[in-house]
Amino acid sequence: MATETTPLISVSELAEILDDPRLVLLDVRWSLGQTDGRERYLEGHIPEARFIDRDRSLAAAPSPERGSHPLPDPEDFQSTLRSLGVNADSVIVAYDEAQSLSAARLWWMLRNAGLRNVRVLDGGLRAWSTADQELSVGNPRVAMPGDVTISWGSLPTIDIDEAAGFAEHGILLDARAGERYRGEVETMDPRAGHIPGAVSAPTSGNHDARGAFLPAAD
Repeated sequence: MATETTPLISVSELAEILDDPRLVLLDVRWSLGQTDGRERYLEGHIPEARFIDRDRSLAAAPSPERGSHPLPDPEDFQSTLRSLGVNADSVIVAYDEAQSLSAARLWWMLRNAGLRNVRVLDGGLRAWSTADQELSVGNPRVAMPGDVTISWGSLPTIDIDEAAGFAEHGILLDARAGERYRGEVETMDPRAGHIPGAVSAPTSGNHDARGAFLPAAD
């Protein structure tokens, strides 16, 4: 499978380890304005993949102080992972069907929780289906809860006060769509625009037309 140096795993690499008892596949379908992720999951997913709800499991309730998708409490996130059968030695692969945006969030949260053996399926469900790999329907039963214990805060972060002045001594990247960065349209936040000094680096520019990540040089 993929080496420790890359967060990505290809369809062929994943197909080779589907029988690994340590493997936990997490389906994290989410699209802005849509709430039918679970329904689409039930209609077809990678065999033995378990659905995880981005709005309910990967975020706490929104508020003006914490934003639209604040991180959940560590205890809640740990309980979610255990309910999905995640153990300390699990090999975790996350995927979605929208350019890996939600899968990348889950990858970061898992790494921030101290888990290291975490990958994102390059190209997501679309790449898996295009390669004529098997799909399953329904909701696979988790044989038994996992025993993972997370270590929250394993990756560095900054708060809003630090972000306000970060561009003075570093590079602050705004990963949202360019039109939101420029303040031309705003679909989620109460005010349009960007943090002063931030540089526009839209996440959508990281993928090719199929939804797979561009080569590193590109």
